[in-house]
Amino acid sequence: MPCIGAVLTAATRALSHTSPSPRLDAEILLSLALDKDRAHLRAWPEKQLSPEQHRQFQALLQQRLSGIPIAYITGHREFWSRDFEVTPDVLIPRPDTELLIELALALIPTDATDSLLDLGTGSGIIAITLAAERPHTGITATDISAKSLAVARRNAQKHSTNTIVFSESDWFDSLPYGAPFKLIISNPPYIDAKDPHLTQGDIRFEPEHALIAARQGLSAIETIADNARNYLSKPGHLLIEHGYNQQHAVQSIFKALNYQNIKTHKDLSGQARVTYGQYFA
Repeated sequence: MPCIGAVLTAATRALSHTSPSPRLDAEILLSLALDKDRAHLRAWPEKQLSPEQHRQFQALLQQRLSGIPIAYITGHREFWSRDFEVTPDVLIPRPDTELLIELALALIPTDATDSLLDLGTGSGIIAITLAAERPHTGITATDISAKSLAVARRNAQKHSTNTIVFSESDWFDSLPYGAPFKLIISNPPYIDAKDPHLTQGDIRFEPEHALIAARQGLSAIETIADNARNYLSKPGHLLIEHGYNQQHAVQSIFKALNYQNIKTHKDLSGQARVTYGQYFA
């Protein structure tokens, strides 16, 4: 049987044509097959795999070579230094979304008891992270997908954020009309159905209902911004993640709906990513 070092070298070479991070992918998959951390691989490069370990690794490798995202193969992805369960029923957490967390935390004092709403919660990363960082805040999280909510509930239990109220809802539909939230936050679908990125990389395997929106990817953002006015306390804050090229369109939506102090924030790569608006009345 081959040793750890040889297996990693061969897998890295094989993945170099399909993955932007072939060595990392190979290490993650081998760690999963061996039930060891990546430090173990580096410490024992000459250690031989058992036949069963080799078969399991090759099966995992074939999944990755077919394009299946690492997060869906392992069932996990880190976000804000916490480990979250991820399944094909939810979007894969991305570093760009941490900007939403940074902006939300800046709006919520440490001891705040205000209520906030996370729309389209998916795996629950936004609601759960905010609940962990601001434990006195009341948080409601909605999603149209019951399967997504099941993942979010398991993640909430894992991170002991059991005060979050999860609700199966098409945006605001299941919420009491006029329920006052100090902050409404969302990472909604914002990709146009004709966008070529939908046929590339990990995004090919992610749920379409969480990715695609009508009207050049703006329909969900329009719906949220419009209806949020009936659910925000006065004044209240709205934060929405969007595509890198949608800054001006989203700002125009906010302005037409009488939001004030509108500002778009850039992500770590310098792309316009989150637009903020404040609603008074």
